[in-house]
Amino acid sequence: MKPEQAYEALRIFQIDTAYYQSLGALAGWDQRTYIPQKGHAHRARQFAALARLLHKRRTDPRIGEWLDAIEGSDLVADPESPEAANVREWRRDYERAVRVPDDLAVALAQAQSEGESAWESLREADDWAGFQPYLKRVLDLQREYAEAVGYETEPYDALLEDYEPGERAARLQTMFAELGRATRALLERIRGSEVRPPVEVLHRNFPVEVQRAVAYEVTGLLGYDLEGGRIDPTAHPFELSVGPGDVRITTRYYPDYFNAAFFGSVHEAGHAMYEQGLPAEHWGTPMGQAVSMGVHESQSRMWENLVGRSLGFWRFYYPKLQPRFAALADVGLEDFHRAVNAVRPSLIRVEADEVTYNLHILIRFELELALFRGELEVDDLPEAWNAKYRDYLGVTPPNFKDGVMQDVHWSGGMFGYFPSYTLGNVYAAQLFEAARRDLGDLEEAFARGAFAPLLEWLRDRVHRHGRRFPPRQLVERATGAAPSTDALVRYLNDRFGALYEL
Repeated sequence: MKPEQAYEALRIFQIDTAYYQSLGALAGWDQRTYIPQKGHAHRARQFAALARLLHKRRTDPRIGEWLDAIEGSDLVADPESPEAANVREWRRDYERAVRVPDDLAVALAQAQSEGESAWESLREADDWAGFQPYLKRVLDLQREYAEAVGYETEPYDALLEDYEPGERAARLQTMFAELGRATRALLERIRGSEVRPPVEVLHRNFPVEVQRAVAYEVTGLLGYDLEGGRIDPTAHPFELSVGPGDVRITTRYYPDYFNAAFFGSVHEAGHAMYEQGLPAEHWGTPMGQAVSMGVHESQSRMWENLVGRSLGFWRFYYPKLQPRFAALADVGLEDFHRAVNAVRPSLIRVEADEVTYNLHILIRFELELALFRGELEVDDLPEAWNAKYRDYLGVTPPNFKDGVMQDVHWSGGMFGYFPSYTLGNVYAAQLFEAARRDLGDLEEAFARGAFAPLLEWLRDRVHRHGRRFPPRQLVERATGAAPSTDALVRYLNDRFGALYEL
């Protein structure tokens, strides 16, 4: 078979597989939004059946035969061509998939679905004892998975590969330690400031129906195409791409707290804008897929924080927002801006301020490493969690649901995902610095409601490339420098130094 024929056969086969995956995505969205309570057990069996089908397709021997016919040919001679990128990534995916036994792939899918469903009800009931069997099952299966796919240094590296290709625990430990030291130093300076943001104004009455309208308005203004998306309520916000023209987000509303729905919606819209910016003509192939969760998080964290919490943004949007809520009638722009940027060590990661956020991730990263190095067991997680929160943030969870059970990730087996959030912050700050060099004063642009230039810049430098380049290489090409914590530390010191008059 000629390389061109093999490539076309492989492309069609992989796109068909992607259609099955997209149906699974739709079922996943339904499970976390509107499924009847009694439907969870059947949904878990559906996911198990789908996992069996997908695993069979991902390990189909024809994939290896097609790849053998293409690799080394003129068709992939240019390493940056869509064909070369697709073939390289298909080979990577195939080699990982064939190492996973069919029974393990199916068991993982079912355990993850059951774990997420159980977490929703058991977290609400603060039932750690009831949740432990689900978590132990998922953890054991993830340990099996790590051994199956293989690793050079330690099992955790095998899990990182699923979210951040090429990343390693040892490098993250060094990066996160540097950032942790800088964060703690800044936090100490802030604690010494006499500035006290009026955070109480964010805990007034904010009618949910108005919050919902605001969520649609602001995400649309930033660039989320609502004709190809929707916003629904859920227990834990997420973005999910069904396919071109259908990229959905969720949020959660509190009638007595402003930040959760507003910044949660903007965060998820950042994810969605990345998905909507991927080249639709390459859908179903690596060139039409996001390169990593770290890069994905760079988009969401950038829009949520570097844009959504900037003074320029609020100079534009606060005059639109203030009349919508009677609770803000007596709150000036400057006070409101300080309030949404207030730094206060807290229990909940998704509600954390920018300065302390990465400490939440560092805690989870260290606990995950300990679990996969055999230094910690599930039974001991709550005590270890609480000890790290006391050490890093000076707070102690009063219960399980605001402590070790607060995140959905572990219930769904997503070990290795949490580092993506801090990598996202690192990448976001570096990308934003580069965009500002190219585009000029972004704060002033935001104050005019001009968000399109930044989105277009991201479309060109990040979105359109799909998986053409590995994540670190993509960031370096976009910014002119290898990824480091320098830009993030500069940004945090500049913004919060000004806010707290340091």
